[in-house]
Amino acid sequence: MPTHELIVNLHMHTQYSDGHARHSEIGKAALISNLDVVIVTDHNVIVRGVEKYYFNEKKKVLLLAGEEIHDNTRKPQKNHLLVFGVPFELSNLAWNTKRLLEQINWKGGLAFIAHPTDPAAPAVNEDDISWVDWGIKGYAGIELWNGMSEFKSLLRTKLHALFYAFNPSRIAHSPFPQTLHKWDELLVAGERVVAIGGSDAHALLGSMGPLHRTLFPYEFHFKCINTHLLVDNPLSGNLEEDRKMVLNALSHGRAFVGYDLPASTTGFRFTAQGYNQTAIMGEEITSEKGITFQIRLPEPAECQLVKDGNIVQTWSGQESITYVTGEAGVYRVQCYIHFKGKRRGWIFSNPIYTRG
Repeated sequence: MPTHELIVNLHMHTQYSDGHARHSEIGKAALISNLDVVIVTDHNVIVRGVEKYYFNEKKKVLLLAGEEIHDNTRKPQKNHLLVFGVPFELSNLAWNTKRLLEQINWKGGLAFIAHPTDPAAPAVNEDDISWVDWGIKGYAGIELWNGMSEFKSLLRTKLHALFYAFNPSRIAHSPFPQTLHKWDELLVAGERVVAIGGSDAHALLGSMGPLHRTLFPYEFHFKCINTHLLVDNPLSGNLEEDRKMVLNALSHGRAFVGYDLPASTTGFRFTAQGYNQTAIMGEEITSEKGITFQIRLPEPAECQLVKDGNIVQTWSGQESITYVTGEAGVYRVQCYIHFKGKRRGWIFSNPIYTRG
């Protein structure tokens, strides 16, 4: 069973597309933000020669390069894919999502649907860029929670944009309900769909009259929506080995999405014990002779166990939880915490698959 946890921030942009920083600046920001890994995903360009470690006296951070691929001739934009582990340019296939996914898988890469729900914001001239081709298969998972999509959904007027630009800690509430519902629908249908969380960081430069501000520096994003991976070893310092370990954990769903700004989600665990077997997030276990689920939270919070898209039990104010069942299904955990006067999503685990 994996014994180490890596905090990963993924889905961000640099000056190679529509971001406002260099890779080196992102690496240094990740160091002071207590991350272990950052994965840069510029639009329709795979930037080579930038993968490396960044060090300070206390730790190291691994920076990896992926890509966000989409058909930029389509109006409005739809079907953005986060692509990891493919060192070749594939954006020429963006117009044909099915063929693009086939090529990604053939080359041993991973594809995650970016911001599955991304509503329009007419007040700031932003279109709906949600995913629409749900009939296509071959992706590894979905970006369950996207920081910039949620920000965009709050911009009903330009005054809202101004308010949240100066109060970014009030933005995040939870993954969109329709995204959670779609994920559960896919899981119940027998699909293995890994959930990740993405910041979609750009460090955009915003202005309104005399007011000018960097909209959410990378350091802020790195404290918010992260993907926590469970791995067998800490980062070794060998780039090839560490990249493989990170991608393997993502591929198998040994991960949870954590909103780390209200309180650190490090240390969360969701496991299952059965007859001569154990399982963690992303794994399968048989329900024969019963299963005991164990949930460990970093601090007391509201915790829900979800089976096949339905909440089966809710606990409040507990750190350690046990649940015994003999029913097969797809089980996952979601937790909520109060922050800035509101109930907000805190932890969303990947599922444990139980079979009869």
